[in-house]
Amino acid sequence: MLLQPKTILLINLLNPVISGSVSSSQSDDEIVDMYIATQSPHLFDILYERYSKKVFIKCNSLLRNQAKAEDAMQEIFIKVLLNLIKFNKKAKFSTWLYSITYNYCIDSIRKDKKRKSVSVDDVGELEEVPDTIDDKRLLETNIVRLKAVLDVIPVEDKAILLMKYQDDMSIRDIGKILSKSESAVKMKIKRAKEKFVKQYSNIYQDAI
Repeated sequence: MLLQPKTILLINLLNPVISGSVSSSQSDDEIVDMYIATQSPHLFDILYERYSKKVFIKCNSLLRNQAKAEDAMQEIFIKVLLNLIKFNKKAKFSTWLYSITYNYCIDSIRKDKKRKSVSVDDVGELEEVPDTIDDKRLLETNIVRLKAVLDVIPVEDKAILLMKYQDDMSIRDIGKILSKSESAVKMKIKRAKEKFVKQYSNIYQDAI
């Protein structure tokens, strides 16, 4: 039976074999450069080994379904494999990969007709309002409480907070992912932080 291209890619991804001629300590950019030059699947396997678990965790956190997260992870790495030759290094490889991850998960949620629509208000080009919530308050939140609150706020609010504070993405990169202006992204982050603080207070009856 003739295997379909997607099936071949999945077989390759599910059976990573790291070439002995390449050091696993080499940087992502070095691995990407060598892959583009040689198209060796062994080199892609190294990137897969480095990031597949992290991508799965992000997908599972956003989609809240392990089976969907596993499927999403595979689809995301297929996208990466097909587009790696276009990677221009304007951002770190990890940032580029996580951009694809967030895009995929957010699109998946939006397309899920069975799920109640959840999103941050579309603020467009509104005038910026000062953000009065100190970032330090979020960054120093107890990790158990942090996860609990993130799991109850709308998914797109959760995603934008993870992009900003976990993945350290720039406002510009987040804007590209969400197809929003920088001012709109700043407003979305501000509103997501406000929702986080409100939910935190509701759950734990104290302030962060």
